[in-house]
Amino acid sequence: MKHVRPLVLVFTSGLVAAGSVSAQDMYKSGVGGLYTGLNYTFVNLDAGAEDADVGTLSAKVGVMATPFLGVEARGGFGVDDDRIGSVDYSLDNFFGGYATFNLKNQSPITPYAILGFTRVEVEAQSFLGTATEDETDVSYGLGLNMEVAPNVSGNLEYMRYYDDEDVTVDGLGVGVQFNF
Repeated sequence: MKHVRPLVLVFTSGLVAAGSVSAQDMYKSGVGGLYTGLNYTFVNLDAGAEDADVGTLSAKVGVMATPFLGVEARGGFGVDDDRIGSVDYSLDNFFGGYATFNLKNQSPITPYAILGFTRVEVEAQSFLGTATEDETDVSYGLGLNMEVAPNVSGNLEYMRYYDDEDVTVDGLGVGVQFNF
């Protein structure tokens, strides 16, 4: 009986340690991990015959449901308009919900595809008045997250936010992501 008690103590301690290592591994893999990020996006507004280049700032918040699937929400607003002739073009604001499909691997670079819906508000303003388009469309894109420090990643992403017969909104974004 004397020798059984230390053996039980060692065995129980081993189980507790294994459980905490397993929890840490799960946290490091991103399963159930929350993240947030900030992006600057160089946006191209293709409105009929006009082709305007504007800029946006956006924020995102999400959760990694599995190492390969994330769910996130984004919102942003225009910070740089483009004047073509006498018309000012801008992307006033946008927001949406998305799923990310991540190609997890051993390198610090994680490629991903993104699919979701975005509501955009595009505006063209001239001395004749203002025209706005406020619509929702399917959005999709490709990107890369590159780990630069523990729980911090740099981000590069191409996204097609909106497309109809009159207006197309594409963007190339750069940013930073923080994992919790």
